[in-house]
Amino acid sequence: MSETQSTKASRTPGRRGNGLKALAGDLPRVTKKAVGRRGFADGALLADWPQIVGNDLARASEPLRLSFPKRQERSSGTLVLRVEPSLAITLQHLEPQLLERVNSFFGYRIVSRLKLLQGPVRPRRQTAEKIKLPSDPDIERRVAERLQSVTDEDLRTALARLTESYERRRKLKKK
Repeated sequence: MSETQSTKASRTPGRRGNGLKALAGDLPRVTKKAVGRRGFADGALLADWPQIVGNDLARASEPLRLSFPKRQERSSGTLVLRVEPSLAITLQHLEPQLLERVNSFFGYRIVSRLKLLQGPVRPRRQTAEKIKLPSDPDIERRVAERLQSVTDEDLRTALARLTESYERRRKLKKK
């Protein structure tokens, strides 16, 4: 049997690639067509809008599209935002700061001007960080006991938060 035949024979039927892959690696490729129609090269601006402009401004505005004067060059574009009518003037005055935040997010001058369209902004879905779960001293004690052997302080803190959150959610689902 040749070397290529033996390699093919050792693979499991129906399995492709090198096993599991992180979803984040393929996400830009999958979402490119949907967000590309609106001028976004990837969904980063849409997904990270609250981190870019802050939660208060993100609740009152949403990016609609990003257009560029020259299609081949992704710089000096116009970012079209839908804004709540009550904050349109405030955002107009904050334009230099918003442009600076967006451009620093991308690392270069991708946007040179904003265009504001007044209208209702769709509410953003609540993220897991904003959901407050009730504290449970029993769960906290058990998690602390389990993680005593972890020497790295940052790792222990992160694991404790993750485990406590998981345990609380599991407990709430059982009720």
